[in-house]
Amino acid sequence: MFVTLAYAEENPAQGQTHSETGVAPGHERGVFPPFDQSTFPSQLLWLVITFGVFYLLMQKVIVPRVGSILETRHDRIAQDLEEAARLKSEADDAIATYERELADARAKAGQIAATAREAAKTKAEAERAAIEADLAAKLSAAESRIGDIKTKALAEVDTIAADTVAAIVNQLIGGKTTATDIKSALGAVSAAKEG
Repeated sequence: MFVTLAYAEENPAQGQTHSETGVAPGHERGVFPPFDQSTFPSQLLWLVITFGVFYLLMQKVIVPRVGSILETRHDRIAQDLEEAARLKSEADDAIATYERELADARAKAGQIAATAREAAKTKAEAERAAIEADLAAKLSAAESRIGDIKTKALAEVDTIAADTVAAIVNQLIGGKTTATDIKSALGAVSAAKEG
């Protein structure tokens, strides 16, 4: 509404409003409307209607949805727990199988090592026996050769001794001695040494 200056001067209260409520002076009521006792029955009626509507909305729409969400989550959690139990069981079975296979592999490795050890020991003993037999044969041959050489040397010792005695006697006495005299003298010396 358009108020002219002349109209405002004639009706000074109409142009002014209260600074806090925005209501013109004279239009003020004494009670805050929600606390006005004359409006209690209508307020209570609307409270019951609003509560009923909200109750029906909660009962028919919100609670079933929340319930289905909770049930879905419960089912999903139960499925996840069952899946986790199944996977744990599979993991335990896999660990048991692994440990069993590891024990079998260790036992097999122990058997292979024992077999290899026995084979190496048998081979080493066979090689040692062959080497010992070869050494025994070589030792026997060497002893036989040494015996032959000794026999020849002893046989030649008599000849060498006879020749040496003949040469010494010839130089000392100046005469020749016979081989039989030298052999009989060496035989006497040899018998005196043994006896």
